[in-house]
Amino acid sequence: MAFLTRLREARERWLSPKATDRQKRGAAGEAVAEAFLRRAGFKILVRRYACRYGEVDLVARDNDTLVFIEVKARRSAAFGDPAQAVASEKQRHISRTALHYLREIGHPQVPVRFDIVEVLDAPPAPSCRHYVNAFALAEPYVY
Repeated sequence: MAFLTRLREARERWLSPKATDRQKRGAAGEAVAEAFLRRAGFKILVRRYACRYGEVDLVARDNDTLVFIEVKARRSAAFGDPAQAVASEKQRHISRTALHYLREIGHPQVPVRFDIVEVLDAPPAPSCRHYVNAFALAEPYVY
């Protein structure tokens, strides 16, 4: 538990003083998700990869697979599962951003997948739920 607290504090220091509460909560959720994925054996390659098409919260490697991860953090599940917020439009943005990333690194011939990590920041401690291969590359994109 102390590790998660230190991780949150470090993330808070990295944020600008003008960051909104929502941005701070999102960054804290990403830090919790990152720690969760590292414990599961993922190697985090990039945090918050952004280009003109959008942003991907985390890019990681799981064995030989390149994984693009969307993190959804919520205080509670009162309004449904956070993963439900990754609708088709968001999936298209993530897909297009992922293709841009793949183009930047030279189109490696590796399997690619899209995961979602939900972070519920409810007391006494945050919990994570990992959706492996949560959605496919959005149409009309091909890789």
